[in-house]
Amino acid sequence: MKNKFFKVALAMLLGLATLFSATLCAASCKKEETLPPFDESNESYTESTERINNPDQGFYRPLYVRLTENGASFNQSVISDFTQLYHLRIDISAFSANAGGADKPITDAALDGLKNLLNTLYASEKSAVVRFAYDKGYEGHNDYEPPFDVLLNHIAQFAAVVNKFPLTVTAVEAGLIGPWGEMHSSKIANKTYITPMTEKLLTEINAAPVLVRTPQMIYDYLGISVKDAPEAKISEEDKAYRLGIFNDGYLGSETDLGTYSDRPRDIEFLCGQTDHLPFGGEVVIPNSSLHDIDKCTAEMFKLNLSYLNIEWNNLVIEKWKNSVYTEACGDDAAYYEKTAFTYIENRLGYRFVATGCTVENSDTLKVGVKVKNLGFGNLNKIKKCKLLFVKDGAVAAQVQAQDFNGGGQISAETQKNFGSGEFEVYLCVYGEERGGKPAYAIQFANENVWDGDLKANKVCTVVI
Repeated sequence: MKNKFFKVALAMLLGLATLFSATLCAASCKKEETLPPFDESNESYTESTERINNPDQGFYRPLYVRLTENGASFNQSVISDFTQLYHLRIDISAFSANAGGADKPITDAALDGLKNLLNTLYASEKSAVVRFAYDKGYEGHNDYEPPFDVLLNHIAQFAAVVNKFPLTVTAVEAGLIGPWGEMHSSKIANKTYITPMTEKLLTEINAAPVLVRTPQMIYDYLGISVKDAPEAKISEEDKAYRLGIFNDGYLGSETDLGTYSDRPRDIEFLCGQTDHLPFGGEVVIPNSSLHDIDKCTAEMFKLNLSYLNIEWNNLVIEKWKNSVYTEACGDDAAYYEKTAFTYIENRLGYRFVATGCTVENSDTLKVGVKVKNLGFGNLNKIKKCKLLFVKDGAVAAQVQAQDFNGGGQISAETQKNFGSGEFEVYLCVYGEERGGKPAYAIQFANENVWDGDLKANKVCTVVI
């Protein structure tokens, strides 16, 4: 769906101006061919190694949420400017008699509390991976689920809230069954229940991907055997196109603590899903060698790793903070002698670098911005794009460009009716306009290109 590592560069062609009204021009191969060749000499088009926050990816912080008859409770102080992504661990044990509550629908007050929490994250342009569970207090209890028909009704109820926040919710981890909602150990942790539960989740939730715990659960949903997995094809029209996994045994053993039955085969299958879906979880087992920095990154790229828990396993996180990225680990020379943690943090999810800009300045002004994705993962939500032409600190013109799905070039064309002189050109890649301002915008990993007020990245300068 999206390609990584695009060959890119930057050049400018300057000319005289005439005045006309603005028009939009989507990129095409033919128009790319009419643009001047790229010039790769500009140093600002190389990657900075600084940490940046972007939607739907990165190290997350867990946020424990309890829904009761009267509403939702959580620790507001966990939400901070520093962290972009949160893992909402939502305790709905109050609505299961086996967990000490009552087998009944989730109350309106509880759903309103969930909505208010998601609205708080939305207002701050934060992202959330969401998981519901009947494990009271998330303390590791099994068999706390209510009757299956009650559980299915709960899915329909919380899905109606989740669907209101497509920009905020990164994914819904199926959860619901077993200790910590990790889909094991309980009596109903089998395909007889998990497969129809997955169907219900995919049917009711339309604003986010659905992630189950193992590839086997996807095979069960597809009705195929493990032997059929290498040949399985899932089209964009299939519900299962939105079905991935979360891995809470990540790099803990050859099977990731039972996640895989055949690691190479299962990973090969998963790559067809994780190229367009988020993939992440928790690293475990501090003495495992699988998360050594010289061993783990190739698979992280292959599986398009999007997110990990910053708090678990804390000993593995410390291991990465005390390890160094060297030539033995890979060819990202800018990270040599930096910590493994810095490298992994900067590579989680997508990481776009502007690597070139072409300008054809004739009767109209054509601008093409080349971008390169250096992250483990991909952009899983289509973004809107616009170019801003800024003179003396003020936006003189805005030109809408084509939507961006993580591909290699963003292009737009405008007639030149917004004045003359030198203009700084900014590219804004965003989720929506809110009060006339872009929200859920993407910061590129270039040095000194981000304008926090414009929520846009400077890509070049033109003279009209």
